[in-house]
Amino acid sequence: MDQMKNNVTLGFTSESVPMGAHICQIYSDRDECIDSLLKFLVSGIKSGERAACFSEKFTASSLRDHFEHYDLDYDALIASGSISLSGTSETYISDKKFDPDRMVNTLTQFHDESKEMGYPAARVIGEMIPEVLAVEGGNRLLEYESKVSLLLRTHPVTSVCQYDATEFDGAMIMDILKVHPQMIVKGSVVHNPFFIQPEEFLQQD
Repeated sequence: MDQMKNNVTLGFTSESVPMGAHICQIYSDRDECIDSLLKFLVSGIKSGERAACFSEKFTASSLRDHFEHYDLDYDALIASGSISLSGTSETYISDKKFDPDRMVNTLTQFHDESKEMGYPAARVIGEMIPEVLAVEGGNRLLEYESKVSLLLRTHPVTSVCQYDATEFDGAMIMDILKVHPQMIVKGSVVHNPFFIQPEEFLQQD
């Protein structure tokens, strides 16, 4: 029973997952990406969780219109801090640099603030863009994802990382899978057989 209390729904899958799951969604269909993102946010809000979205595919106006279908007041949710929306570039790139430690600190603060505000749980969905690889520190993307897996053990923010298979080459996609314990396959969450424990992965470099 206690384990079930610590499970959360993602909205775009039929199963629940442990709070703080770190999930990779590799997609090639833009509609699949958008559908998952919207359902993930709505599911979190309806469960009373705090949610954050890092994406280039939405504006406040488009989210507002979508939320109306679920009788959710987007502006009120923004004002209360229940949900936040920011672009991928502005989130991951600062001063033309990608800094894994800065991003890990951002997730840590999001978790701690959510708890202080009284939320039972927090979730983040982030759409990664290939531009990150081209800036200083971009070669540390896999390090970042591995450090996220470590962080979520103590700061359980349920996290879905979206990667467009048409924007990243096959070798990079395989590397991305190595740093995510779970992945989405045909709409279901499955344990990732390619996953390397972060302690081992971070020692490989």
